[in-house]
Amino acid sequence: MTLFSSARRAVSRPDSKNSGRFACSIEQLAILASLFFSLSANYLFFSSALAGRAPGSPHTWLFAIAIFVAITALHAAGLLLVLNRWTAKPLLAILLLVTALAAYYMNKYTVFFNAEMVRNVLKTDVKEASELLSLGMLLHLLLFALLPIVVVWRLPLRYRPWKRAILVRVAYIAGALLIATGAIMLVFQDFSSLMRNHKEVRFLITPSNYLVSTVKVLNADSSESGPRIPISADAKLQASWARRSKPMLFVLVVGETTRAADWGLDGYARQTTPELAQLDVLNFKRAQSCGTNTEASVPCMFSPYGRHDYDEKEIRRHQSFLHIIEHAGIKTLWRDNQAGCKGVCDGLEQQRLDDSKDPELCNGDRCLDEILLKGLDAEVRKAKNGNIFVVLHQLGNHGPAYYQRYPASLRRFTPTCDTSDLSKCTREQIVNSYDNAVLYTDHFLAKTIAFLKAEQKDYDTAMWYMSDHGESLGENGIYLHGLPYSIAPKEQTSIPMVMWLSNGFLSDFHLDKSCLAKKTDSPVSHDNLMHTVLGMLQIDSKYYDRNYDLSADCRK
Repeated sequence: MTLFSSARRAVSRPDSKNSGRFACSIEQLAILASLFFSLSANYLFFSSALAGRAPGSPHTWLFAIAIFVAITALHAAGLLLVLNRWTAKPLLAILLLVTALAAYYMNKYTVFFNAEMVRNVLKTDVKEASELLSLGMLLHLLLFALLPIVVVWRLPLRYRPWKRAILVRVAYIAGALLIATGAIMLVFQDFSSLMRNHKEVRFLITPSNYLVSTVKVLNADSSESGPRIPISADAKLQASWARRSKPMLFVLVVGETTRAADWGLDGYARQTTPELAQLDVLNFKRAQSCGTNTEASVPCMFSPYGRHDYDEKEIRRHQSFLHIIEHAGIKTLWRDNQAGCKGVCDGLEQQRLDDSKDPELCNGDRCLDEILLKGLDAEVRKAKNGNIFVVLHQLGNHGPAYYQRYPASLRRFTPTCDTSDLSKCTREQIVNSYDNAVLYTDHFLAKTIAFLKAEQKDYDTAMWYMSDHGESLGENGIYLHGLPYSIAPKEQTSIPMVMWLSNGFLSDFHLDKSCLAKKTDSPVSHDNLMHTVLGMLQIDSKYYDRNYDLSADCRK
């Protein structure tokens, strides 16, 4: 009995080495942490929630205080469910670090941490992550992560006997939920209107935004594990292939982060596409992307679901139309200078060239996109029946290190932003660096066409280029990309799209180029990619939809 009493007294107070120092309970620590998160990590949420409201109005102040109390209480309730004497300090240390990182990028680039953005973060490789490091980020982490972690780690905690601890914990959780409910009810009409009309703001409430989104992504990935559902079982070449005089070489270039607003062929004030302007290309001026980030756009643009029947779960569960092409008898090859094919080329031949050691095109960390053309002629000739469909996945204008996306010879627009920390540059410098990278994409596409022209004696050749999504360069204070599609600005969804077809390709596939040219001023999107490719290449598939085939009315 004496031993039990002594143990109980030891548990109910701090260690003797902490005697005389302030000690708090885990419940108090959860409330303090929640207050810190509300004050330090939710600037973007509050500025969005209060946008358009009169600053001096009592109603505005009531609304601001109510939602502040509500999110603080809800975060406290969540923390109280997982914090105990063993997990409190480690979990809070992790939360403080991740939340500080999330808040930094949210405030700097106007990032919304929905499931798509979290998936982007989880799929980011070391090269991409290293380009986001900056002195400003380190100073932010020092102030909002390291110092609070030190305080939490050194703070002595007060413990209670377990029965009493359970009762107190339940009371605190109930109290937090009651306070949150009461605060919301005070301003329910305004709050419900905000959540109904601007659903995206919930992805700004930190840290619940990235925590909830991470759970969704992990659940989705676990349910999608295993082989992808085939869509190619019935795919076959049409009878017209038997009458062809040459094998076919089709190159699809998937661009990265190039926006239509800075595309010379689309009417940009600067001529950022001088080489393509001298070539006989079809430029589609009103093209739209399927998403605002690579993780969403690339799987979507290769899927039969597309944006018109968008279903992220089904897109990731099913194979892409590349498998239809392969199954029909045309060799497919994915060549990558970025972060992979996002699952669309699983089971097909793929080549990662971003780690190449070419001294002319690579600097040890990254390679210029011309690496995608190195040795391509040899790869083409490996195709057994000669027919090959090649996808070249560019590094393109991947930000924020735009200055590393082009060679010195194409540094034509100056002064440039020669750092990945965009806050150190003027908007003019950022745009100049971005436009120089667009110049390099123009040069790369011109070289691709030159390669295809050189192959015309042996192949019917064609090229189709489209970017995966666009980019914000400071418009309305927004940078980079990845905003929820429903609120994304046109800079992130309007993309360049260019097609080049050799005379042999036009003739053997019975295409009327003048007919295709008439469609260049019409609205087009990633949704047209799969069906136009299957239509032009005369591949039968039950997934083909003539309504999305740009060439349907242009085949003789």
